[in-house]
Amino acid sequence: MNKFITTIADRSDLIIEALFQHIYLSFVSLLIGVLIALPLGMFIARYRKYAESIIGITAVFQTIPSLALFGFLVPLIGIGSKTALIALIIYALLPILRNTYTGLTSVDGSIIEAGKGMGMTENQILVKIELPLALPFIMAGIRTATVLTVGIATLATFVGAGGLGDVIYRGLQTYNNSLVLAGALPVAILAILFDVILKIVEKRVTPKGLKV
Repeated sequence: MNKFITTIADRSDLIIEALFQHIYLSFVSLLIGVLIALPLGMFIARYRKYAESIIGITAVFQTIPSLALFGFLVPLIGIGSKTALIALIIYALLPILRNTYTGLTSVDGSIIEAGKGMGMTENQILVKIELPLALPFIMAGIRTATVLTVGIATLATFVGAGGLGDVIYRGLQTYNNSLVLAGALPVAILAILFDVILKIVEKRVTPKGLKV
């Protein structure tokens, strides 16, 4: 324990810099992933004939091992944060896309028909009925993508993008378990913290009538 505390004190500059890099990579990739997958999920929920092929394509990318994907992108894009962000965005897409589609297609058809009977347009039905009812599914997808992204972001070190993977890798190279823990522990804390924040956001944006 004393060695761990000493390691943190001695390497605090490295750990803090890596932490901010890790937060940047995770947050930006997740945000872009949401901006891509959420509208795409709405689209395939409307035009279901495209759903299987689009979800299938994202699922194929999800099956590619993380290191292999990073390695594949390096010759195309080069090393650095851009490569890491593209890889992380790809991994964030499937949970958000699939859950958005599942949530929207699970809305009771009779509720939608009632909305149409009240004279609502398709956009009004989407905003006022479908999205609020699908929100638990969508947020579950975003939370899953968040934990996944924070974890995979440790591999960004292999493409020169920094992050807490740098700290872990240096610890492995020098057989310093305290340094490995100093990099791994913040990753776990970040994943839990992001998940808690998203849970709070979900509660805030869920309409009162839908809260249990």
